[in-house]
Amino acid sequence: MSRRPVILDVDTGNDDAVAIIMAATHPAIELLGCTTVAGNLSLEETTDNTLRVLNAIDRSDIEVHTGLSRPFAPRPYTSGANEVEDVFHESTLPVGTSGLQPFSRHGVEWLIETLRQTTRQVTLISVAPLTNIAAAITVAPDILDAIDEVVLMGGASTFGNRTLAAEFNMFTDAVAANVVLRAGITRLTMAALDATHEVLVSRDDLHRYRALGTRAGDVAAAVTEYYIDGYEASVSPVGAGSSAPPHDALCVAYAIDPKVLDITEAYVEVDTVSPHNYGRTTVDFHGYRGEPANARFAKHADSARFHRILDECLRGTCRAV
Repeated sequence: MSRRPVILDVDTGNDDAVAIIMAATHPAIELLGCTTVAGNLSLEETTDNTLRVLNAIDRSDIEVHTGLSRPFAPRPYTSGANEVEDVFHESTLPVGTSGLQPFSRHGVEWLIETLRQTTRQVTLISVAPLTNIAAAITVAPDILDAIDEVVLMGGASTFGNRTLAAEFNMFTDAVAANVVLRAGITRLTMAALDATHEVLVSRDDLHRYRALGTRAGDVAAAVTEYYIDGYEASVSPVGAGSSAPPHDALCVAYAIDPKVLDITEAYVEVDTVSPHNYGRTTVDFHGYRGEPANARFAKHADSARFHRILDECLRGTCRAV
């Protein structure tokens, strides 16, 4: 089976790291490169963390290109919420080598040129604010012809994790999210909080990863342990101190095996004006707005299938599906 060409757009904190491991190790994916963006951390930190993870799993051959350091459009409101957000992501991941340099500091330009030059349809997986993707589409709308699918981690139909209403990636660059949603992308799949919160990685899972004796297992355990600690320190009911949802990794699992997500076609838009609902995704499952569906929205996820894919990657026994 041919490998699926993928570009991974990341704001690498701790859960992004697991997504990178999966994309870089599974034989069903040909990881063409990573673009970085400010989000969980500053652009410098997300880029350094991305390089560290690839170095730690012996995949420094994968190009990393630095993207944008600020939102596509200025955010008019602060969240005023989640004072312990920093406990979820380490500014410097405790893996790999420091001082590594990205292949370029022109991530948006690299994304455009890669899509213009390719002879194959490429999947874009964005597990970060959609700043880079929105900028690329705006500057070069012709690249849409080269995109097979956009898979993004973001949004929710019922609740938020950055504010009461908004999921983090949507809130961080709500205008960029709307640009992507309205771009006319034929296949746009959203791994929303509805689905990601149905998959949890526990401390028992981390023991199993370490026992594998592989680089990938050790790195996944190291970065996820801090993430679980963050959920324990936060007010979030998800995880309950012994586990945490590996949000971003679910997008890569879907690219490997689409059956991991339960998809519903819907029209989705992001609030960019309300002081109380800024960044909120309005998901119209029933056609009340009279708008055609622009997204494939994941309401549920298959936890057992996800863990099977991740375990295979960490054991180094993954196979094309």
